[in-house]
Amino acid sequence: MGLLTFGINVTLDGCIDHREGIADDETHAFFSALMDGAGAMLWGRVTYEMMEEAWPPIARGEVDATPAMVAWARKLEAKPKHVVSATRTSFPWTNSHRIAGDLRTGVQALKDATPDGVLLGSGRLATELDRLGLIDEYVLLVHPRIVGHGPTLFADGLPSTRRLALRSAEPLRNGVIVTRYRRAG
Repeated sequence: MGLLTFGINVTLDGCIDHREGIADDETHAFFSALMDGAGAMLWGRVTYEMMEEAWPPIARGEVDATPAMVAWARKLEAKPKHVVSATRTSFPWTNSHRIAGDLRTGVQALKDATPDGVLLGSGRLATELDRLGLIDEYVLLVHPRIVGHGPTLFADGLPSTRRLALRSAEPLRNGVIVTRYRRAG
């Protein structure tokens, strides 16, 4: 069984709005390497639709982008992408698959079938999966910004405190701190 890793950008005040972080070559290269270590991606419908709109044109060379963004886009194109959605049934983006029905059962089956692990990148879905005890690792890229608005990490709350064990903390040149945690007991 592979691990489910929640990887996301977050500001010092907890904002996970993708437009508020530092989206430079260094962060794109980091997420490319993180994705390389996973066997599949997992998103909610809203995140999937945002990614589906942005990255395929970059992968096809239709949009000017930095080399790190192109590398990310091409790797993402090839990576299996799993989407939790109760409303959308068609996912035409290359290698995309729907997880329908019971969330716990569907995500656990994905973890069981993906020995290299699954990389989760959706804030709202992460809240639900955390409530179900399915997230094994947290990789938070903490950006040196205070933005004063949402969406925020775990905005809907959790039923109890999560105890995590620090695996590593690494500063990037751009001021972002990459923190890695595992569930503790």
